[in-house]
Amino acid sequence: MAKTIYVLNGPNLNLLGIREPGIYGHATLADVEALCRETAKAHGFAVEFRQSNIEGEIVNSIQEAMANKAAGIVINPAGYTTTSVAILDALIAAGLPVIEIHISNIYRREEFRQHSLISKVARAVLAGFGIHGYALAINGLAAIIDAQKK
Repeated sequence: MAKTIYVLNGPNLNLLGIREPGIYGHATLADVEALCRETAKAHGFAVEFRQSNIEGEIVNSIQEAMANKAAGIVINPAGYTTTSVAILDALIAAGLPVIEIHISNIYRREEFRQHSLISKVARAVLAGFGIHGYALAINGLAAIIDAQKK
């Protein structure tokens, strides 16, 4: 049975394709999910793909990943990037490899978007690659997991 990675998406990412396409592009969340599944499959991973506008649901998904002994987590915390101690604490407790992803380059945007609480626990942070950053994140997570096996 394939090891599972969790791909978690925060608030408003359900609006991809219609929300600020000049920043986020025209791809939808369904496009992101398909890309993640295809990339993960190439590494022999199954994917639990989730999106929530509710902080506690994201925390619950992180705790589920821990309980299910997931291989790792790719997370786009979106609006919770700068504010969620609860998500940070859940990721710390989970003890899984974490890759943080942002579709836009948060360092070219408003100053308040440039501070991430989540990056404190992330093994790597990807920003500005559009939805292709998700594939890069999964590839990177696979490399981290492979290195841990050696």
